[in-house]
Amino acid sequence: MDKQACEAIARLCEQACLSKDEVQLNSYKMIKKLISLMAIPHVFSKNAQRTGIFFFCVFWALVLLVFPISANKSSAATLLASSHKFAPKDMQQPGRAENAKKKAGDAAVGCIITRSAGMKRKPASSARTASVRKLVSTDRLRKKLSSRSAIVVDSVTGEILYSHDPDRPAQPASTIKVLTGLIAIRSLQDDEKVTASRRASRMPSSKIYIEEGTSYKANDLINAVLLASANDASVALAEKVAGSEKSFAKLMTHKAKILGAQHTVCKTATGLTARGQQSTVRDLAVVFDKAMQNKEFARRMSKSKVRTSYGKLLRNHNKALWRVKGAVGGKTGYTRAARQTYVGKFSRDNADIVVAIMGSETMWDDISRLVDYGFARKEQLIALRKSPAQTIDSTNSAVAMAELSPAFRNRSLQVLSGTKKHSSL
Repeated sequence: MDKQACEAIARLCEQACLSKDEVQLNSYKMIKKLISLMAIPHVFSKNAQRTGIFFFCVFWALVLLVFPISANKSSAATLLASSHKFAPKDMQQPGRAENAKKKAGDAAVGCIITRSAGMKRKPASSARTASVRKLVSTDRLRKKLSSRSAIVVDSVTGEILYSHDPDRPAQPASTIKVLTGLIAIRSLQDDEKVTASRRASRMPSSKIYIEEGTSYKANDLINAVLLASANDASVALAEKVAGSEKSFAKLMTHKAKILGAQHTVCKTATGLTARGQQSTVRDLAVVFDKAMQNKEFARRMSKSKVRTSYGKLLRNHNKALWRVKGAVGGKTGYTRAARQTYVGKFSRDNADIVVAIMGSETMWDDISRLVDYGFARKEQLIALRKSPAQTIDSTNSAVAMAELSPAFRNRSLQVLSGTKKHSSL
């Protein structure tokens, strides 16, 4: 009988390694057999030591019954409860189904969740897909920007990657000097002399403090306009080209329209606040993109500092050249009426974008966010055009999956991280 008792206890221990539900079904039979064995007197009469061992085994068997191991840790599958109505019927658990019907009205079934052979970790090289999913929505980006208006344009295709209030008219401040510098480059030779008038020398800052009656090389004054945003140099060049700043402003407005800026009206060569003077971020982006096609203009805009022929050091106000990755050139501006304004071009991985903002309070933060978003958005569009299974939601720039993974067609229910549940499943 001792041998039979030990065998019964061993079988009871094996049952403890099964799921809790299976133990409950078989435990009563095993306990009943143990009790029948314990009722035989000579099991305990042979030796007191055997009796102690027997009770020790019974104690641990009961412990395993009370606290069973739910599943073998080495198993490759995990048993979970699911209310999915399309789960296989042979996996149903009647006990849990009744509870689920009371709560949710659907039959509760057991589903085996396994790792599908087709579900392999995506390689690190799939950068396009990652950028599509990580792209910040336009609404969230808009909340982070202080600019009253902004635009990001693909320099190659002209496609708008981001914008808010792109046609809102406002004072452009010194960004209008892009036209001043471009016209001067095309109208004057580098070594041509420009004599400073009294009016030019008395312009407010920013300025390089040219002196009345003194002649300067056009090359030096053009660099002063585009890099140091010098108002005195702007007026001197305007008077040299058109005879007066007023006439030069009309020339600037005409040039802007030729370049495609239909809402820009210039009243000064400096961008200082003037009644009737206006532009938009869309116009600024168009003008600057066309201006950068002029090699001489682009070369000057890329310089962080330049020394004039008479020894004065000119520093570029465009801090994006050393703050923002991929900066090619740009023009800053500021007046109390216009606040901070900016237009610039950026290049990364053979992609070019133009960014323009007006009415900003945190210009450099806005520029950095817009540049990063612009390149991510462009990369997203490239990936979507190569993948017919994905479509673009133009409202919030979200990506909608057109079809589900083939893993869902298997008998087992596959859990895919990041996949939104649909009512049709």
